[in-house]
Amino acid sequence: MAEPINRKTGPGTAPTPQNTPASNAPISSRATAPGVASIKEEDLDRAAAASIFAQNPKLVSMMQNKLQGLVGRSSGYVESLPAPVRRRVDGLKGVQKEHSKLEAEFQEEVLQLEKRFFAKFTPLYEKRAKIVNGATEPTEQEIEAGKADEEDEDEETEQPKESTDAAGADAKGIPEFWLSAMKNSSLAETIIDRDEEVLKDLTDIRMEYLDRPGFRLIFEFAENEFFTNKTLTKTYFYQEENGYGGDFIYDHAEGDKIDWKQGKDLTVKIESKKQRNKNTKQTRVVKKTIPTPSFFDFFNPASPPAEEDEEIDDEIEAKLELDYQLGEDIKEKLIPRAIDWFTGEALQFEQGMDDFDEDEFEDEDDEDEDEEDRDEDDDEEDDDEEDLSKSKQETAECKQS
Repeated sequence: MAEPINRKTGPGTAPTPQNTPASNAPISSRATAPGVASIKEEDLDRAAAASIFAQNPKLVSMMQNKLQGLVGRSSGYVESLPAPVRRRVDGLKGVQKEHSKLEAEFQEEVLQLEKRFFAKFTPLYEKRAKIVNGATEPTEQEIEAGKADEEDEDEETEQPKESTDAAGADAKGIPEFWLSAMKNSSLAETIIDRDEEVLKDLTDIRMEYLDRPGFRLIFEFAENEFFTNKTLTKTYFYQEENGYGGDFIYDHAEGDKIDWKQGKDLTVKIESKKQRNKNTKQTRVVKKTIPTPSFFDFFNPASPPAEEDEEIDDEIEAKLELDYQLGEDIKEKLIPRAIDWFTGEALQFEQGMDDFDEDEFEDEDDEDEDEEDRDEDDDEEDDDEEDLSKSKQETAECKQS
């Protein structure tokens, strides 16, 4: 998978804004520290080297700069080739440029194709929004088709009885549809408890393509007590030039400014602190605004360096990559299959092979070896029994004599 962030020199590119693979990055490592008995001699050498580097940060910095200076440099092999051979190498580079032009043309064709099909998806998304918000009801044909899928998935599972509660009959649309769908997706980790109060008023999540490569996410809200915005948008931009292989290169994202109502900003918290004047002994209360995590930080993304040659801080780069992945998850997963995320069925497809317990499976060769070991143990037990029987017999003969 190509790197989504590429403001440094090099061939790394982001996936196209339409075909980003659906994969999750690991959150943490489950590696355990080795015990003293398990450390080999070469591990001790590595530990000693690591200790030296830890105590000499300047040495590490010098080595990194040296290694970075070697990136992209020729080994000298091509330059040592005879002139006619070098001309053929240059010719192959020319052929490769023609190939790159076709790859870029291919990506553009894919983008146009997806835009055409997106126009066909749009009426379905509009119908979904009307059903979710109670503006219309699904047809009997649509209901029967949905029930048929449930029966095919698991006929043995006991289905809950339909509620006859009068309050349910008065419910409008599907309450908290988008909040429930988001909490079942990769967005769950960004949602804080207090965010849910406003995300309950989320009426729709849509997307649209830009004229240039890129896309815009649109969050629509009902009137609420937190902000005055009717919609909040987040736009993902790609660089003008295609990358290696014709891929579009992700550049940056921009979000709308949220017009928070007085005292309702969920991205900050206010701490009050008393201060006493040393001379007059009078006290005053000072209020300090402190940033606090919230889903709505999504609309205020980190910005890459303004200068292309400027190095990206590791923390900033991690935030940029996470922001890009969340945007792609909303576009490629949440919006197209919102009902599957609402019901939780999409989680089954996300988990995939992760559901298999490795401990329940073993190689056939291992089974054969285990059987051989058991046979050998049985033979050894038989030999031991024969020796014990002979010993008892000899002991009995000695007593008789």
